[in-house]
Amino acid sequence: MTENTHHRLNYIEFSVTDLPGAQAFYRTAFGWDFNNYRPGYAGIVGADGNEVGGLALVDEPAPRGGPLVLLYSDDLDATLESVRTAGGALLQGPYEFPGGRRFHFTDPSGNELGVWGP
Repeated sequence: MTENTHHRLNYIEFSVTDLPGAQAFYRTAFGWDFNNYRPGYAGIVGADGNEVGGLALVDEPAPRGGPLVLLYSDDLDATLESVRTAGGALLQGPYEFPGGRRFHFTDPSGNELGVWGP
């Protein structure tokens, strides 16, 4: 279990318009697992087995903008293919930046995320 640390990012929650669809997308794209707590909410289980976030069912898609969540990948091209296969929409990239390469995409509910790698 991850220890809570003062002022460390602790949990990220995505608003989604289709909870089963969002779970299928993230399971296919990144291999995530979920804890189903109640209708309309599922916790995101990270690769280490700890819960790192959640999916919350909403009626309207989240507006674009705001904080950008970035994921790390050991194989950016394979991750890009997984995102496309799962139904994600590529917004930009892959492009180079100091430190590696990255791309941005939206999930089926319109949430924008990025993935970077070496």
